[in-house]
Amino acid sequence: MNKPNHIQSFEESTATYSRGTEGIGVVELHSVDLLPQGLKLESGKTLAGPITVAYEIYGTLTPEKDNAILICHALSGDAHAAGWHEGDRKPGWWDGMIGPGRAFDTDKYFVICSNLLGSCYGTTGPQSINPQTGKAYGCDFPIITIDDMVNVEVELIRHLGITKLLAVAGGSMGGMQALQWAVHYPQLIESVICVASTYRHSPQQIAFNFVAREAIESDPKWQAGHYYETENTPDHGLAVARMVGHITYLSEKSMEAKFSRALGPKGATTDKGLQYQIDDDFSVEKYLEYQGGAFVERFDANSMLYITKALDYFDLSGHHGGWMRAALVGEEVEHQALNETFAKSEIPSLHFLLMSFTSDWLYPPAHLQRVASGLRGYGMDVSYFNFDCPGGHDSFLLSDGIERQTRVVIPFLKTQLERVRGIGITQKIKSQPAPAGF
Repeated sequence: MNKPNHIQSFEESTATYSRGTEGIGVVELHSVDLLPQGLKLESGKTLAGPITVAYEIYGTLTPEKDNAILICHALSGDAHAAGWHEGDRKPGWWDGMIGPGRAFDTDKYFVICSNLLGSCYGTTGPQSINPQTGKAYGCDFPIITIDDMVNVEVELIRHLGITKLLAVAGGSMGGMQALQWAVHYPQLIESVICVASTYRHSPQQIAFNFVAREAIESDPKWQAGHYYETENTPDHGLAVARMVGHITYLSEKSMEAKFSRALGPKGATTDKGLQYQIDDDFSVEKYLEYQGGAFVERFDANSMLYITKALDYFDLSGHHGGWMRAALVGEEVEHQALNETFAKSEIPSLHFLLMSFTSDWLYPPAHLQRVASGLRGYGMDVSYFNFDCPGGHDSFLLSDGIERQTRVVIPFLKTQLERVRGIGITQKIKSQPAPAGF
């Protein structure tokens, strides 16, 4: 099948990209203490300062400081988005997208990735010491939201001496952070790249997270969140929570291709190949068991509770939405409310690149399609693509998804940088739902 013309126009831009392209090599994790007076949270409470933030940087910031891009990570991600740490067996979680000649080209852009508030990879979270008790917060840590996380990211960008970002980008929960930046800090960014994400958590998504939290809280070793100073941790509850979540990251097609109804090593014990007992027979069961066990080794149960709750509170069609709310709701009364709240000049002029995947049933394409339609209705520059990839929600992390994202991210960022520098724009991305096979 011949590729549509708008895909052909990307070929030259992506000629330097390949999975074999050498990456950025060994990188270093940085840490900084910010907000010494504490952080006022959306809940009304104050998280005591200073707030520690872990982050990594790649590439070089220009003297004009006009090439900075913030990468926001998903639920269980961290600041290590690209490159290698000494002794690592694998590179950062979005290494295929970040590096010389890649989508976020570190020969052209200064890329920042920070660990989000509430996580367990170096930024202040439930594992941190509560200054009032001298012990880990545990579940005395206050409830946080996506908005709170973005407020911390803003402080990091200011600390780095950057007054305006060329782009904020992220997939899944990272995409929610990027959209939240557009709502509350449009004056600090030029553009938004949002992938495999949503503008609000739906009842189904909230339900999955609720089951995950119940698994953790039902584990006797959770101890109401105060397990850090004991020898018992809620490993089983956290493992089950991860299994639930991991299922939503896949697709029926990818699971059928990977497992079908194949039996695990314990399964071939009868002439029919079945074990005929409650223990796991199928390969997919062993796979989920492995995923749960591996997750326990690298993540914290309380962080899982707090971050999933922040996801569930996220709703740009509600009070989090600011100027974007009316565009998403789309009702005339909401448009009137927007016009009453914001003067015409206060509605920002931003540039959006939105990408979804046909097989993603955690955040179905319809979610970002609604964002694209709503923003276009308010005169925003929006490019939207729906990629035909079989990998489910995790497609944005997988090779075929990375190749497709790269084809549109490269020209999008090139256009943004040319616009900022006043250079004649040479290429325009055609907005559309990408055709099947793209």
